[in-house]
Amino acid sequence: MYNILYLQKQEEQLKRYEGLCVHCGECCGADGDDPCANLAKAAQDKCYCKAYENRLGPQKTISGKSFNCMPIRELLKFDLPYLRCPYVK
Repeated sequence: MYNILYLQKQEEQLKRYEGLCVHCGECCGADGDDPCANLAKAAQDKCYCKAYENRLGPQKTISGKSFNCMPIRELLKFDLPYLRCPYVK
């Protein structure tokens, strides 16, 4: 019973955390010269990941450079200047 409640709480927290995202694409390199190849533009200057469910781990930029995609929680440890990102605020 406690296991189920704990898993439900984790899922709720994840949804709430994911809900903070404004889809600016900064964490995927939208403002740079060589963004992630999976970064796509949507309506109203919003971005999304074409491989969101499988994004973590090895990926490539548009020019073909390899990098490891990581959760935003990990990226924030590097104190990157994501000015529009609500996770930073």
